Amino acid sequence: MIDETTDGEIDRVIAAAAAAAQPLAATTPGQRASWLHTAADALDKAAEDLIPVAARETQLPAQPRLRSELVRTVFQLRLFARVLEDGEFLDAALDHADPNWPMGPRPDIRRAMVPMGPVLVFAAGNFPFALSVAGHDTAAALAAGCPVVVKAHPGHPELSARTRDVLVEALARAGAPAGTFDMITGVRAGVTALRHPALAAASFTGSAAGGRALFDIANARPRPIPFYGELGSVNPVLVTAGAVRERGRAIAEGFVGSFTLGAGQFCTKPGLLLLPAGHGLDAVLRGSVESVSPQAMLNDRIADGYLAGVRRLRENSAVTVLSAPGPGDDPFRPTLLKVAAADFTRAAEELGGECFGPTSLIIEYDGEAELRAVLDALEPGLTATVHAEDAEIDRVRTLLPTLTRLAGRLLWNGWPTGITLSWAQQHGGPYPATTAPGFTSMGTAAIARFLRPVAWQGFPDALLPPALREDNPWALPRRVDGIRVAGRETDR
Repeated sequence: MIDETTDGEIDRVIAAAAAAAQPLAATTPGQRASWLHTAADALDKAAEDLIPVAARETQLPAQPRLRSELVRTVFQLRLFARVLEDGEFLDAALDHADPNWPMGPRPDIRRAMVPMGPVLVFAAGNFPFALSVAGHDTAAALAAGCPVVVKAHPGHPELSARTRDVLVEALARAGAPAGTFDMITGVRAGVTALRHPALAAASFTGSAAGGRALFDIANARPRPIPFYGELGSVNPVLVTAGAVRERGRAIAEGFVGSFTLGAGQFCTKPGLLLLPAGHGLDAVLRGSVESVSPQAMLNDRIADGYLAGVRRLRENSAVTVLSAPGPGDDPFRPTLLKVAAADFTRAAEELGGECFGPTSLIIEYDGEAELRAVLDALEPGLTATVHAEDAEIDRVRTLLPTLTRLAGRLLWNGWPTGITLSWAQQHGGPYPATTAPGFTSMGTAAIARFLRPVAWQGFPDALLPPALREDNPWALPRRVDGIRVAGRETDR
């Protein structure tokens, strides 16, 4: 059992982070890249110690799930090191003085991104490595040059403490300033820390209710701070009649595999499947669901919330059961329900919310009008998927504006579970999917959440940050007088 962090210890940890902010911001991208590589090496080396603890606390299988997740966590750290080595994240722009500028003489003005300052990261429960203490938000914030204080998730306290020790030791050994990284524990401690005046930003991955409560606290501060909350999603999957005809069985089986993956405890789980009326796939869907073995939920709180969510769906008289646990069955055997489109639209608020766990709802639509009514009734989310044939491209094109309004990532003939980390990845969407739809919480662009732009006008070169000096000592790619210029190959 890990004790809740006291108010005095919260003050000490955040004060240390605040003291580290200036020296950390003054480090070079190359220095921070070396820290991330050192941290990645340390986590990799500690795998045999950490994975058994994670398995015991979360009930997730060590192989292949937790092993592959730790590999992903190490990759995240190395990927952000590549972001630093590339340098484009600073978005450096130089406009030299121009007496002939069309709107009047232009002064010398130069703009680049700087670190926000101390960041509070609320760790997630469903990815005890990749979205937790040494997870994606921590990697992004450290890469940006921000000290990080993690609020550990109560679902894996011992793992959090051990991971914290690995990361603190590795960063210190790599030369990071004292206070660059630390951790606090406890629900009350997280709220107390979020109100601390030295914080510059916060991030969160979890439930809509918890994230919204923290978002409101962040905005009610005397000096509000950015709060980057990723709150979940129902991730609708639209299947056309042509796709059903050509590969209905494969789509049904792929859908079941996606919504039951990890016991449905992913924020990208497809919670709604829109099928044309008369699809004829009930037997395939039922058989696929019944072939999936029940999996343990992460913890009792999530399990209780899931069972309550399934009861809520099943209590609607318009919903019918395609497959569900029977008397005496494991209650966490996957559940698949269905409803007619017209009934769904009449109760969209009740039926269209996220149910975190191994259940999904099929919506059967009869014609274009019913399909559009369903899409118009949906809340925005993280993803929206289309399964269609090339011959239906013109029809799908007319739906794209609606789908784009609904989600931050659109998929064509794929499944939303399994988020690759890359330069083009977008993991976000309009509220209630996230509290900051202009950003992503996955992929290299996630670093932007912890940076802010500053412009220097008329400053001598000696007082400018290295990113904006004439000799470009960090060899950054930059925009100079409106023209994109690649960085030089020099030692950064």
